[in-house]
Amino acid sequence: MFNRNKLSAAVLATLTAANAPAALGAIEEIVVTATKRPESAQDIPVAVQALSQETMEQVGISNFDDYLLHLPGVSAGGGGPGQRTIYIRGVASSTPNLSTAGVAGLAPNVAFYLDEQPLVQPGRNLDIYAADLERIEVLAGPQGTLFGASSQAGTVRLITNKPDLTRGYATFKSGISSIEDGGASRKFEGMINVPITDKLGLRAVGYLDYQGGWIDNVPGRVDLSQSARFRSADTVRSNGVRVGDARKGSQADADLSDVTFTPANNAGLLEDDFNETSYSGGRMTLRYQANDDWRLTLAHTSQNIETDGVFFADPNLREHKIQRFVDEFMNEHITATNWTLEGRVGMLDMIYTGAYADRSVDQVIDYTDYQYVAQYLPYYVCDPKVAYPDTGNAPRGTCYNPVNFTDSTTSSHVVTHELRFSTDQAKRLRWTFGLFLSDTEIKELNDFTYLGHGELPLAHRFPENRSIMTGYVSDTGAWPESVVFRNDIRRTDKQFGLFGEGSYDFNDLWSLTVGVRHYDVEVDLEGSANATFCNRARGMDVNAFGTDISDLYDGDGEFFFRNSCNINLHRVYSVSEVDDPGIPAVVKGALRAPDKAGSDGIITKISVAFTPNDDMLLYFTRSEGFRPGLLNRPGGQTNSKGDYTVPYEVDTDDLINYEFGWKLDLLNNSLRVNGNIFYADIKNLQTTIFDPSIVNLVFSDNAADAEVVGLEGDVIWVPGVEGLSISAAFSFLDSEITNVHLPTEDVVQGQALAHAPEFQANLRVRYEWGVGSGSTAHVMSYINHSAASYGDVIQPNRIEISGWTMLGVTAGLKKDKWQAEVYIDNLTDEVAATAGNYWFDRERVTYAQPRTLGFRLNYGL
Repeated sequence: MFNRNKLSAAVLATLTAANAPAALGAIEEIVVTATKRPESAQDIPVAVQALSQETMEQVGISNFDDYLLHLPGVSAGGGGPGQRTIYIRGVASSTPNLSTAGVAGLAPNVAFYLDEQPLVQPGRNLDIYAADLERIEVLAGPQGTLFGASSQAGTVRLITNKPDLTRGYATFKSGISSIEDGGASRKFEGMINVPITDKLGLRAVGYLDYQGGWIDNVPGRVDLSQSARFRSADTVRSNGVRVGDARKGSQADADLSDVTFTPANNAGLLEDDFNETSYSGGRMTLRYQANDDWRLTLAHTSQNIETDGVFFADPNLREHKIQRFVDEFMNEHITATNWTLEGRVGMLDMIYTGAYADRSVDQVIDYTDYQYVAQYLPYYVCDPKVAYPDTGNAPRGTCYNPVNFTDSTTSSHVVTHELRFSTDQAKRLRWTFGLFLSDTEIKELNDFTYLGHGELPLAHRFPENRSIMTGYVSDTGAWPESVVFRNDIRRTDKQFGLFGEGSYDFNDLWSLTVGVRHYDVEVDLEGSANATFCNRARGMDVNAFGTDISDLYDGDGEFFFRNSCNINLHRVYSVSEVDDPGIPAVVKGALRAPDKAGSDGIITKISVAFTPNDDMLLYFTRSEGFRPGLLNRPGGQTNSKGDYTVPYEVDTDDLINYEFGWKLDLLNNSLRVNGNIFYADIKNLQTTIFDPSIVNLVFSDNAADAEVVGLEGDVIWVPGVEGLSISAAFSFLDSEITNVHLPTEDVVQGQALAHAPEFQANLRVRYEWGVGSGSTAHVMSYINHSAASYGDVIQPNRIEISGWTMLGVTAGLKKDKWQAEVYIDNLTDEVAATAGNYWFDRERVTYAQPRTLGFRLNYGL
């Protein structure tokens, strides 16, 4: 089994980029592990894009945002390092706001792996720095039978280089660059490979990458006069969507002449290029080769990401400008350890892999824009007679400082185990089967601070007394000054799976692959989403209109009802009283709330492959994928019309994919043409919703059914010119919401899904030639293109993300162990929007880095 792995490393090339050709007019083979065993990418009925180590070095890929630009069919929501959510083939609905992305976030529908270690977490993908990677594999379409939950739309795998036991060597890489109208960047990376003995080897890599900014924080002023509490139903948002009766302000069209609005400005925070980033960390890998049949690999990764500012801008200002009123930052620390034992048990190849990962994120987020959708914010930062006038709609008094922010602390812990066996892959009938276990815990403490709250003559205190809380509380002390809302929640996701995939060759032409997976997933929530509402002048927490999540989802048939400011009216209801007509409807529902969100079932895959000769593979695949459900923090809340109730439990959403593909090596292996046509049928698409007319908390639901029809392909051509190679890739998507499940106009049948550009493509041309004295020169140019897309399927949050085209060029010289290169990325300085959101009725767009001129230097020992 190990000889095959050595062969894989020796022959790796790339599907989406041209490497330096080894021979005139020939394309090298590529070996991938898309089927959880090393196989030629041209011999498996799976759509695979792969970026090799050489390709990543050629185009300068180092992080998530970099390789996103070079993979057609792959897109992302969110913005900034460590703050992205990846999508494949346009299977996307909405990207959650960062302040609720963890415990309230949907599970990803694209699985993310570091070698054999799954790093799937709700809310945002891990941004592992691309240091000393062997390749990046992108498997498009459902991979659920082998990769389980969250591989619904595809799987992304980062494959690291392993210790080489044959020789010792080291490499050093450095680079500097300058961003147009932005800051300067610099990076260093070092790798060493040491064979300690003939059976034990060590490989270690370390890196430090400081990236300059290009977003400017420019002057701005804000007050509460534009609060959603005061806006009329006829107000038309800047995205063209009318507010409507359901979301109009409770004090719409109020006479504000007797209200004094205290303005705030950001004069003390003005700064050019304030979105700076640093990646620092490393990875150490040990490999012990006991004998020809058994080996153990142990790897540990540690990484820090530090950012300042934000990575999105306001397109209504000048390019790359934003107005922020809080000093924002993010500090993220990741550790990931995995171990893989490979060997033989009788006639079976066995692999056991175990892993754990810890992630901690401390972040401050400017929440001032929240006022544009928040109905109750003036209650916390204005005099009492503003939010609740004595008579009529004539408020009076003062609204104080309108600046708000979220102080967010999130920690997560993931433990996984997988044991699988494979039969002899050279046999006519061959199997891979095994079991998988995972346990994820996320703890999130978000303090929402309203600065104007501290200026009120009588603040809404939240003292230390927490006797009213029933379950999980991470901090029992008094809330910090001016904190008026707190999420203090623990979420656990547990998964168990049994899987198998078998292939049978009928003859040299036809083969059949069948896969199946039984899954059992369980999600639980504990804690509270609580506010200081009604706490004026009280000596204890009233917890009125908050959500005691531990009480709601404890499954004991009792519910402590707090929907009142009067402590004396609070009481515990039991399931025995459920038929009492005097019990509020929300209580009756709460008594039936589940203990946990659970889902189990079986998904399948069937694929037929036709191989008329060694240079052609045709296949048809039907495959299924799923994404786990979750619990809603505000489960049971009902809208003002009474025709919609927030579900306690959100069901899985399911995808069935039908795909016809081809893999062709033509013209004596000088032209490779791979592609596929697919149809994806999506049922019960999960969607994140924020609708203050229902509840002032983010929640989720199975909003709609949808479909995606697509055509994908990639081409590599090594023509009859020595040193010349050409590569291209493309993706056509046609997505549509086919059925809406919610009694709302927020999701519109017939509209396209989010983050689903109709066309994406790239083209790269590279030419190498000898210049004497053993030196080789090269030039390379590339063009990447994306059509327009949309940032959300929820109509009030929906904005168009403009299309873009970016060009780049590199030139360099290589001799012996040295390589030097100059490059220009985004040559035309395109304002390229890669994501966008309209969460708080304000357009925020994430852009690719402006034109960047840089120099890279590599040296090997």
